Amino acid sequence: MLPIIPLLFMLVLWVAAVEPAQAAAEPQPAVVNVSFAEPVGPLDMGRMALGQGGLSPEPMWDDRIAEIRALRPKLIRLFIQEYFDLLPAPAKYNFAQLDRSVDTILRTGAKPLMCICFKPRVLFPKIDQDVVEPVDYGQWEELIFNLVKHYRDRGAGIRYWEIGNEPDIGEDGGCPYRFRPDSYVRYYQRTAAAIRRADPQARVGGPALANVRSPILPSLLAHCQAQQTPLDFVSWHIYSSDPAQIRGTIQYVRQLLARYPTLKPELFLDEWNMDLMNPPRDPRFHPCYVAEAIWQMVEAGLDYSCYYHIRDYHVEQEQFVRFMSPQGTAFMARWWNRMPQYHGLFDYQNTVRPAYFTFKLLARMSGQRLRLASSHDSVHGFAARDQQLQMDCLMLWNFSTGTIPVQLHLNGLPKNVRMRHVVLDSAAANNEENSRLRFMTATNLSRGDHQLSTVLEPYAVHFWSFE
Repeated sequence: MLPIIPLLFMLVLWVAAVEPAQAAAEPQPAVVNVSFAEPVGPLDMGRMALGQGGLSPEPMWDDRIAEIRALRPKLIRLFIQEYFDLLPAPAKYNFAQLDRSVDTILRTGAKPLMCICFKPRVLFPKIDQDVVEPVDYGQWEELIFNLVKHYRDRGAGIRYWEIGNEPDIGEDGGCPYRFRPDSYVRYYQRTAAAIRRADPQARVGGPALANVRSPILPSLLAHCQAQQTPLDFVSWHIYSSDPAQIRGTIQYVRQLLARYPTLKPELFLDEWNMDLMNPPRDPRFHPCYVAEAIWQMVEAGLDYSCYYHIRDYHVEQEQFVRFMSPQGTAFMARWWNRMPQYHGLFDYQNTVRPAYFTFKLLARMSGQRLRLASSHDSVHGFAARDQQLQMDCLMLWNFSTGTIPVQLHLNGLPKNVRMRHVVLDSAAANNEENSRLRFMTATNLSRGDHQLSTVLEPYAVHFWSFE
């Protein structure tokens, strides 16, 4: 039998060891304050927009126009790829096929962000990703001039023209060229001049880098400052499951631009999504990731983003072999036709994915942004006043794998309201909207201050309306 004193000593040691472990297991609560009487400026969520392209000359989501219109995007990025066959013969222009995709975008209420990434065989007779400049820049400029003029004459209202797509990685980015800094600068200068000649109000930019730290970007900035070449926006891409890394690219571009004080371009992150090579499989992750990534973008002051993409789509090798190498064509076919894809708002069978409903909730947040403060690093959100609908909205999420209790302080409700609470259910088997955006409760609240309690499960997305 153990002596009493050593036994008590062991018991004290055991309690001392267990208590910290239990304390560590307790979830840290989040305190969220929403100040209805403190507007902090406009919240234009339509700038956190969409993209599609690079895969087919067909309007890949033309039967989803109503669903995309409901998201209220300001821009939808469109690849002008070689399969549109814009220059079938010297000085012969063919814009009819491209018109179909442009018109699809216009029917959503958005404007196209036109990304120039094609190599007509007339001007690029050799299929080689490292041959990036046309045999005749004069003919190239006339082609670009007539392309831009065509849409200006049609009254399409296209404002943004992007010069290149992932020029730093070539065919691995789905486009038929791989530039060096010097060749991209020449190509950009000549192409931008042709765009502005056709439409002096057009906004030109690039380089839509796959790697934001490519030397192409500082080379372009230095040239545009020295030569006063127009650069209305700077664009780049990132695919990362860590929204903090997305924010880091915005901060890097701002730091780089500080070296070129005469340049004041807008900032465009016009392809982004989670890690495509190793996407998280938890079905709750992606919808919450979209909300957190966009929150990081807004907080960092990004001007526009284009989520890539609207719909997953198979490619046809026969279309790509006409302007890409056998290796590049095979890569495109393997990636899009054999690899599992998770990032379209609609899948290959045109079935809506849960992330679509995150965008639908975010679309309700435009208006006057209201002050929202959270004490927890994993709990973020938006609050907004919709003057047109005369209602306020609140959206919160928990971008973590732990359950987090929330003390929600609603400060200064301006009037008596009906509060409705909705939860985005990413795991429901039914894609019907009322199953995904699951109605929870409706409560009457009087004007003034209120304190509520709720629990955010891992990767939960919650929404409240006050009307």
